[in-house]
This record gives sequence, C-alpha cells and structure tokens, in this order.
Amino acid sequence: MKLRIFTEPQQGATYDDLLTVAQATERLGFDAFFRSDHYQRIGSGDPGVGSTDAWITLAGLARETSSIRLGTLVSPATFRLPGPLAISVAQVDRMSGGRVELGFGTGWYDAEHTSYGIPFPPTGERFGRFEEQLEIITGLWTAEKTYSFEGSYYRLADSPALPKPAQRPRPPIIIGGFGARRTPRLAAAYADEYNLPFRSLADTEVAFDRVRRACGTTGREVVLSVAQTTVVGADRAEIERRAAAIGEDPDKLRESGLCGTPAEVVERIGRFAALGAERFYLQILDLADLEHLELIAAEVLPHV
Repeated sequence: MKLRIFTEPQQGATYDDLLTVAQATERLGFDAFFRSDHYQRIGSGDPGVGSTDAWITLAGLARETSSIRLGTLVSPATFRLPGPLAISVAQVDRMSGGRVELGFGTGWYDAEHTSYGIPFPPTGERFGRFEEQLEIITGLWTAEKTYSFEGSYYRLADSPALPKPAQRPRPPIIIGGFGARRTPRLAAAYADEYNLPFRSLADTEVAFDRVRRACGTTGREVVLSVAQTTVVGADRAEIERRAAAIGEDPDKLRESGLCGTPAEVVERIGRFAALGAERFYLQILDLADLEHLELIAAEVLPHV
C-alpha cells in the first residue's frame, strides 16, 4: 500500500503552506503529494487567503521537490480547454523530471463556476466534454506527428501535439467517482488508476467491482485507490484535539473516515487493501500540524 498526502487548499492555504507540507511529505517518505483543484472554499467558514491555482502550484513544487509524485485529485474538465491543459500538464511533468499524475473529472461544484465566470453545463454535457477531453489529451501526448480531432464539443486541426511530457507514453491519468455506468466505462478506457473518495468499505467494494467488470471489456487493468479524511492520534486526547481542529466529531469520523490510533488506522487501511486498494490518499485538512504527518510516517507508514 502506498500512502499519499492529499490536501484541500481551497479551504485557505498559501503556496508557502503547501510547499512546507509537500517537502515534509517527501522528507518523511510518503509516496506523493496531491492537491484538490478548486477555486473557492467548499462549505461555510472563514475562506482565509482563498485558494491557489492547482497547476501553477504544482509547477512550483516540481522545482522544489525531487522524488515524490505530484498531482491533482481532481482537475475539472470545465476549468480548462483540453489542448492548453495537455500543454500545462506536460510542462509540469518535464519540470518535475517525470513525476506528475493527472487526476481528472467532470467538475461538480457549481458555486465556484458562478463566482469566477466559468461555464457549468448540465451533467450530460459535462460528461460528453470530459470524454472528448480525455481522448484529446491522451491523443496529443501520444501522437507521433500532428494530431487532429473532430467531436461534438471540440475540434483540433493539425496540432503539432507539443510539448511532450517526460513520462512516455504519457503521465498516469486518475479517474474517480461513484457513478454506476459512465465512470467505470471511462476509467476502463482511459485511466491508469481509479479512485473512490470518502466512501464506506461496502461502497468501495461495489465500486471496485464495477470498474473490474468494465476493465474486462477493454482488456486493460487499472490501479485501485481510495481517499479518506484522516485524523491519527497517539491517544484519545490527541485524536479529539486533531478532529476538533478540522471541525469533525472523532466518533463519527471513525465510521466515515480514517480516524484513530496508529494501530486502529493500520487495521482499517488493511481492510481497504483486502478489497484491492493499492494506494491510499490521506486527506489532511490541518496543514499547520506537521506533527500529524510525522506520527503517521513513524507509526502507520512502516506497517502498510
């Protein structure tokens, strides 16, 4: 099991905050540093300094880290046109020496689209655009010469399909979600990894089975992963303190997320591993608590 640190900067975090966490992630031996891709706070509360752009952030981190994987969980297709997004990700991949992964989705948070003038089509159209973007981005990265595409939403004519990413044939693509039909089909067709965020063990088993069946029709295999809100403490008092800092009830979080002592957390991670999960994204919401990361690295990471 590979443990990855997953942050939510839209809740209020500067680039320097993220740099500190990313460098701690690398120093402590975690596999990757990921961030969400949102432009404003989700839910009520103090927005703090606001959010930062995901791919600009990752470009900076690409030059200030050396070994950890870097990526988004996930970038909405609504935010960027497919050609420019392919260029951005390819450039950050080269800046990092080939350590980038693209988590990619349809987009769902309508409020941030309204706030920043981003079109937010109905669900069916978002999925249609998302699928065309997947084909275009992978096509641009893997084309040996020029690349053209004619779809319902996008048209590319004789693109030079440059720059190419450092990873060949392309950076890994992560697709996530609990959709019953379109998500498994698209994951089986385009993804290298399928991620299920914030779901129970029972829901995870159902979703993983859907993706496995879809992969049976394409002949491809994908890595399976999960994401869970994470609070780990050496004792009850530390667990309660860390849960309170992110506005969570520790007893409820034990049921809905990854919460407890290191031994309890190791056991729960093992239950997801038994379902086939190979990567675990630890959603860390209190970015100032580096001792939290140190505890997980010392008492959880060696046992999974």
